[in-house]
Amino acid sequence: MSTHGHDALLIDVHSHFVTDGYVEAAKAAGHTHPDGMPGYPAWDAERHLALMDQWGVRTSVLSISSPGVHFGDDQAARALAREVNEFGARIARGHRGRFGHFASLPLPDVAGSIEEAGYALEELGSRGLAIETNAEGSYLGDERYEPLWTELDARRAVVFVHPTSPCCWEAVSLGRPRPMLEFIFDSTRTVSDLVFSGVLRRHPDIEWIFTHGGGTLPLLADRIELFRSVFMAADPDEPSAPEQIRRLWFDMAGTPFPNQIPALVKAFGAERLLYGSDYCWTPDAGTTAQVKSVDDAPQPAGDTWRELTTRNALRLLPGLDRPHAG
Repeated sequence: MSTHGHDALLIDVHSHFVTDGYVEAAKAAGHTHPDGMPGYPAWDAERHLALMDQWGVRTSVLSISSPGVHFGDDQAARALAREVNEFGARIARGHRGRFGHFASLPLPDVAGSIEEAGYALEELGSRGLAIETNAEGSYLGDERYEPLWTELDARRAVVFVHPTSPCCWEAVSLGRPRPMLEFIFDSTRTVSDLVFSGVLRRHPDIEWIFTHGGGTLPLLADRIELFRSVFMAADPDEPSAPEQIRRLWFDMAGTPFPNQIPALVKAFGAERLLYGSDYCWTPDAGTTAQVKSVDDAPQPAGDTWRELTTRNALRLLPGLDRPHAG
């Protein structure tokens, strides 16, 4: 197994799968060019494993990406979530130590999401839940989601938050693929909503993972705090916005070096930094280049990015890389 000159094997918390049934359902709902992308990638477990060996990735946690599983009908979304979750869990069980699974929730259907979360965590052995930054324009601080956060807080659940298009994408994306900019801004928007709504303070036992090096949060956390403390009459005894954001986990998907991860570490530290590839939505060559950028970057003092992110991942998801673990 090649590790590009580094000994540590990566744990990839941000990798995706698709199924034929999922792609058919999404296309039938009008997502023929998902988020402005040309189309859907292909995915095959054996091909993914071969690429993981090439990249020096020990374990990949699989999830469904944007546009998620809810296309307007709650019952159809519950059925599609169950279908893809059982598929993903079956792959993880069949390749223990190599694949894990984050289960999709059919938000904005709160009751269906609570039910599916329980099934996935208790019956399927999923290691966490996958949601999107907004569901039909409702961001994660929306009060309707409070019963779900209460349930997931009690379970000390890991919640992987993948960006998706905002409702106003036609006006702001200027005809370009939304993952380029809008995904990054939507992650920032939903984190600010979690801060201002108090969700992060009320539910401290949810472990949130956000993607792409925190998006613009390293640059905007201080500005969010300025408005929270100066213009919005925040309680001075509450943790500041940067303090709350520092408790989130962030992955490296996208363009981590030379600039993004150093900015993230300067803003929030490296204790909750994780590796993420975004494969299969990021093609083979793109992931190969991204892994090379991680290995070729200046490494943290007395450490490597591989070792650091893998240690962090195993604190968050203990036993994930062991063949006898789920």
